[in-house]
Amino acid sequence: MTLPLHEFHACLGARFKTVNDAEAVTDYGNALAEYAALRETAAVLDLSFRSRVCLLGTDRSRFLHGQITNDVKKLRAGEGCYAALVSAKGKMISDLNIFALADELLLDFEPGLTRTVIDRLEKYIVADDVQAMDVAPDYGLLGVQGPKAETVVRALGLFTELPAKQLASVKISDATLGDIYLMNNARIGSGGFDFFVPTNALAAMADKLIASAKSAGGRACGWTAFEIARIEAGIPRFGVDMDETNIPLECGIEARAVSYSKGCYIGQEVINRIHSIGHVNRELVGLRLADDSKTLPAHGDKLCKVGKEVGHVTSATKSPALNANIALGYARREVNQLGNELTLRSGNGESIAKLVELPFVK
Repeated sequence: MTLPLHEFHACLGARFKTVNDAEAVTDYGNALAEYAALRETAAVLDLSFRSRVCLLGTDRSRFLHGQITNDVKKLRAGEGCYAALVSAKGKMISDLNIFALADELLLDFEPGLTRTVIDRLEKYIVADDVQAMDVAPDYGLLGVQGPKAETVVRALGLFTELPAKQLASVKISDATLGDIYLMNNARIGSGGFDFFVPTNALAAMADKLIASAKSAGGRACGWTAFEIARIEAGIPRFGVDMDETNIPLECGIEARAVSYSKGCYIGQEVINRIHSIGHVNRELVGLRLADDSKTLPAHGDKLCKVGKEVGHVTSATKSPALNANIALGYARREVNQLGNELTLRSGNGESIAKLVELPFVK
């Protein structure tokens, strides 16, 4: 899937890559400057490669409440939550940002999963008044992230109020741009907002956002810089750091994704049973790697203790903030204490990986 704004980004010097068969901007020629904008000022991202599905119908909230790990029934229009969609065995199918709009529920999630998520939901629609619709062709997704994100949004002059809470939203109807939804969504731990914009107004909105960001010392930003900041923030990404082999309780998302008071949902029995035990057998961990290695470990490279495999690496990067090699991965419960040193076996041979606190960078 090609980005609707491919030519717009190409004119800015963008290079491109695919993420789950969806096109994304890699960078605009200077990934380190883009990373600095994310950390210090504000960075504008085209996130239109992500999946977007709307649930319509009078039963939408009650239905989705019975399908995911978090509480949807309590959401009022303009509120949102983060959740996991799991199988009957409690295994991850996707993670979801859920926005309760006036007449629909908007789901935002990783690219390439639209059909998977819709099929999983429709499997359980029996007599419910619920329709699942792919809205990615109609609405693009732009984001501004960084400590000056709020300044950038206010300077647009489009919004009389900004949503204050994480995943809260407001809507405006602009004579030129159409209906725009603004979501408070700090995707890497610092401030941030999402804009769901009609496709035919996407270029105009992107132009306004980038101009506003530049006025605040920021710039347009691509995938490379965003991934570095995401890993530094210790935030797992579905399809890389968590997948269909994981339950949410292993992935470091339990506190924000799982409600234990909401009532029944598909997979609840398994998740509640594991929660009542008080622990999982493996958990997502932060790893400080050997800094003298010029090559980062690959996804799946093994972590060992006294010759025994006890985990694996999922994401790795060179952190500019720490001037260090870091990684996310999984370690078994018996070895996942902070400060423990494990042996990383990668294409470079063996080296030390030390378990450290997440996030790496606050």
